[in-house]
Amino acid sequence: MPTVTTTAEPHPVRLLVHDDLRRRRLTVAFRLLLALPQLVWATLYGAAAFLLAFVVWLAVLVEGRAPASLHAFLAGYMRYTVHLAAYLCLAADPYPGFTGATPYPVDVEIDPPARQGRWGAAFRIVLAIPALALASSLGGSTALGGGYGGPVVGALGGLTVVAGVLGWFASLVRGAMPRGMRDAAAYAIGYGAQTTAYVLMLTDRYPDSRPGTASPPPELPPHPVAIAVDRDPLRPRLLVLFRLPLVVPHLVWLTLWATLVVLAAVAAWVTALILGRVPAFLHRFMAAFVRAATHVGAFLLLVGRPFPGFVGREGSYPIDLTVEPPRRQPRLGVLVRPVLALPALLLASAYGGVALVAALLGWFGALATGRMPSGLRDVGAASLRYHAQLAAYGLLLTARYPDSSPVLRGPVGRPVVEPATLPA
Repeated sequence: MPTVTTTAEPHPVRLLVHDDLRRRRLTVAFRLLLALPQLVWATLYGAAAFLLAFVVWLAVLVEGRAPASLHAFLAGYMRYTVHLAAYLCLAADPYPGFTGATPYPVDVEIDPPARQGRWGAAFRIVLAIPALALASSLGGSTALGGGYGGPVVGALGGLTVVAGVLGWFASLVRGAMPRGMRDAAAYAIGYGAQTTAYVLMLTDRYPDSRPGTASPPPELPPHPVAIAVDRDPLRPRLLVLFRLPLVVPHLVWLTLWATLVVLAAVAAWVTALILGRVPAFLHRFMAAFVRAATHVGAFLLLVGRPFPGFVGREGSYPIDLTVEPPRRQPRLGVLVRPVLALPALLLASAYGGVALVAALLGWFGALATGRMPSGLRDVGAASLRYHAQLAAYGLLLTARYPDSSPVLRGPVGRPVVEPATLPA
C-alpha cells in the first residue's frame, strides 16, 4: 500500500521554482514550433523509460528496492519531462536540454532509491489510479503521455493548457508570464512529477496534492476577496453519502437568489459608470450571495464539513469568504468588465474540472476513512477561492482581477484571510 506518514517529512520528489517570470516574446511566439524536436525526443525517451520501469518493478518485487543505475536513468527522464512541460506551458523560459541533467527554473529534486513495500509495488498501477485521475485533470506531465507516444497530450491538458494558452497571450503583450498562472502551471507540473515517480517506481510515497509545497514557497499577495479554510478533516459518513440530495434545496434557493443578483448587478454597473463606485447596499447584497454560493460549494465539494446556512452571513461557515467594502473603480474597467472577465472564465472552468475530480476522489476517501484528504480539500478550496474572486470581479465587488495561483497561504505560512486595503 502507499506509504502513509504522520509527520511533515518532505516528499522524495520536491518541486523547485526559481523563475523570474520574464519571457522573450520571440521564443514565446514560436514556442510550439521550437519544441518539435523535444516532442520527438520525449516520445523515444519515454518509450525507453517505461520499458525500464517494468524492469525496476520486477526488481522492487524481488529485492524491495530499485537498482541505483536504473533509478538514476528514470530520475533523469522525469526531470527532463518536468523541464519540457514547464517550457511548453510557459512556466519557464529557457530552452530545455535533452537529458534533464542541467538545472532548470522549474525543476524537481529526487531522493536516492529507498526501500519500498512489495505489496504496494505489486498493485502500483491500481493504487495509482486516483493520482492519475487528478494528474490528468491538472495536465502537468509530459511523461505520462510520452510513454505511449503522446507527450503533447500529457503536457497540455486541463489546468495546464488553459494557463499556458492565456499565459502565451499575456507573455506576448507584457514580456512576462503572470505570476498566478505560472504558479498554477508549476503546481500541476509538480503533482504530475510525483505521480510519474510513483508510477515509475522511483518512490512508494503517494503524490502530495497540497498546493504551495514548492521551494521556495510561492507568493500569494493579499486580495480584496479572501478565503479562510478550516483544517478539520473529519467528515461524517452519512453526510458524505447523501451529499448531493442534501444540497438540492440550496441549489434551488441560489437559483432564485441569482435572479435578483442579476438585476442588482445591472443596477451596480450603471451606478458605477456614473459614480465610479458600487452603492454599499448593493455591494452587501451581492457579496452575501457570493459568500453563500461559496459555502454551498464548499459543502458540495467536501471542502467543508457542516450543513451550510442560506443567507451567506460572514463567519457562519468554516470555509468563509471575506469581501472588502466597496472602493472606487475605474469607469473604463467597469464598462468593459464582461470582456475583461473572459480569460478568467476559461481558467475558472479548468479549476472547476480539477475540483470535481478532487471532490469525487475525496467522496470515496471520506466514505472509507471518515476524513477528507487534506490535499484534495485544499485543491477544492483553491478552486472555490478563484470562483469567488471571479464572481466578485464580474459583479463589480472589486476591481482586482482573480488571482489564478492555487496557493492558500502566503510565503511565510500566514493564512491569507486578511485582504489588503486598496487605495480609493
